[in-house]
Amino acid sequence: MEHKGLLQSDDLYKYILETNVYPQEPEPLKEIRALTASHRLFFMGTSPDAGQMLEMLLKLTGAKKTLEIGVYTGYSLLLTALTIPKDGKIVAIDVNREFYEIGRPVVEKAGVEHKIDFIESEALPALDKLIEDPDNEGSFDYVFVDADKINYINYHEKVIKLVKVNGIIVYDNTLWYGSVAKSEDTVPEVLKQGRICVLKFNEALAMDPRVKIVTAALGDGITICRRVY
Repeated sequence: MEHKGLLQSDDLYKYILETNVYPQEPEPLKEIRALTASHRLFFMGTSPDAGQMLEMLLKLTGAKKTLEIGVYTGYSLLLTALTIPKDGKIVAIDVNREFYEIGRPVVEKAGVEHKIDFIESEALPALDKLIEDPDNEGSFDYVFVDADKINYINYHEKVIKLVKVNGIIVYDNTLWYGSVAKSEDTVPEVLKQGRICVLKFNEALAMDPRVKIVTAALGDGITICRRVY
């Protein structure tokens, strides 16, 4: 696949990017996207059309205190830092600082690094530490999760305690290259484990009364949750 977007007409996807997305994409995001394109794991980066939706969500909700699980080279992190107010803060958790260092010079140049508290750690213990502080309970306006799919349900149980009522949680890759709608025998081996995890997570999320959800067919599928209680 030339891209991981679910819109399987390359020409139509290119039209959307060139007409709606790229003209409004800030220069620092273009720069970090270009840096990521040459990396061996480039496909892990947030797609710019999905990023456009995230920016809209951040603006509409007036998010100020945010949490990001899974940073990679920092496209979505930089997007958030550019979008939230000057005194906004982002807690960013990733097990691999080396990848974040690829994009960090762009973050510095954009003048938004002061908004970021980067934690190099596996996400579950880092989330537990956040939960230990009672001031963090129900205090985050927005959470973005783009990490290992096997732990999505575990992350959900943690972040639901951290996000405020009517706050937003966004999960990336919830359609997993479209494989969630395919029979297992037609799915490439490299996608099978992730497919099983995503299927279970999507089912659990749909049955969770604590959130209202909507799935957008952007990038690799993003599910947006609003905490209702």
